[in-house]
Amino acid sequence: MSKLYNAVINVADKFVPNHLRPLWMHPAGPKTVFFWAPMFKWGLVIAGFSDLVRRPVELLNMRQTATIAMTGLVWSRYSLVIIPKNWNLFSVNLFVAITQGVQFIRAYNYQLTHRDEN
Repeated sequence: MSKLYNAVINVADKFVPNHLRPLWMHPAGPKTVFFWAPMFKWGLVIAGFSDLVRRPVELLNMRQTATIAMTGLVWSRYSLVIIPKNWNLFSVNLFVAITQGVQFIRAYNYQLTHRDEN
């Protein structure tokens, strides 16, 4: 698999414009897993934004949203202490923490206002 990947990268190298070379050659750039793993994680952020609009508050699990928000914060911190600093990893995890934090607040407020009904 790595031979195929390297062949694709070698072909792509020829088409990268000069002004994008610094990004392309960066230790956490598109030639590495350090770029692609956070890129795919943006799917969690998109799902979180979708849930903010579509998921009824009574179906939210406070433990789950709190856990995902906390892991977003932990990984945000981690992305700033590793070498090379991975700003893409930082931003995706910050957005995961924010979206899940908002979901947690929604669920908490729902629990407070409907405590007497249960």
